[in-house]
Amino acid sequence: MAAFAAEIIDGMIHSMTGYGKTVTLFQDRKICVEIRSLNGKAMDLSTRIAPQFKCREMEIRTLITNTLERGKVDFALWVEQSEKADTPSINNAVMQGYLEQMTEISKNTGVSLPENLFEVLLRMPEVIARKEVYDVSDEEWKEVLEGIKGAIAELMAFRKQEGEALAVKLSGNISNIAALLQSVEPYENERVEKIRARITDSLEKLAGVDYDKNRLEQELIYYIEKLDVNEEKQRLTNHLKYFTVTMDGDKGQGKKLGFIAQEMGREINTLGSKSNHAEMQNIVVKMKDELEQIKEQVLNIM
Repeated sequence: MAAFAAEIIDGMIHSMTGYGKTVTLFQDRKICVEIRSLNGKAMDLSTRIAPQFKCREMEIRTLITNTLERGKVDFALWVEQSEKADTPSINNAVMQGYLEQMTEISKNTGVSLPENLFEVLLRMPEVIARKEVYDVSDEEWKEVLEGIKGAIAELMAFRKQEGEALAVKLSGNISNIAALLQSVEPYENERVEKIRARITDSLEKLAGVDYDKNRLEQELIYYIEKLDVNEEKQRLTNHLKYFTVTMDGDKGQGKKLGFIAQEMGREINTLGSKSNHAEMQNIVVKMKDELEQIKEQVLNIM
């Protein structure tokens, strides 16, 4: 089973959404397997298995868990008999027994037999016999197991396809945040000059107040350093690169991408709190919008 899981799992991100179905023909039966998955923090597996295969449930669960790893998974295995095989049989011996008893009672009591005698007899207990659950041979189980693996492989192919679409979307979001971060730069120097001019103008309006211009310059430098966003920009740039590298790595990076997105959010929030500039704050809002889209998509990544 581990070899099977390794065979169908490859790199790149995979979605947790998937669907697979197979139909296996064996003698007069169709054995149907259906499996679907949605996003989930851990493996949440529910199964509906035909009674004759219940003894194999743990084997089926182990195969699914080892291969799909996590997500909300629904698995169904059922058997469809052919029309001929599914036709109930009439138990002649039981029916004959009822007929003899009813004839004897009619003679003894003088009560006439009903006109719809045949219909009455068919409704008597155990006259109609339905086939019991059959025993599964090793040969049949081998065929069914291949069907289960086929449905899982189909689901994994679906997950991979969905993952490729997610990767395109996430790459676009990352590129948008990087472009927005670049657009912050022109406003940084403008912001510093505006702060300097606003403080100087306020001091000039204070009539009769003399101030030490050197000390003012020192205070301005201190104040402006507190609003400096270069560190936040550098850390956010690093997070964007790390997110892309992680996304291009091995499958199963959904949780890691979620952690990186949280760190990106910290830097964007700090950038917003330090902005003190309308245009910069507008840019930060756009960054947050892109980040929210990333967080929503990451929830569906393996």
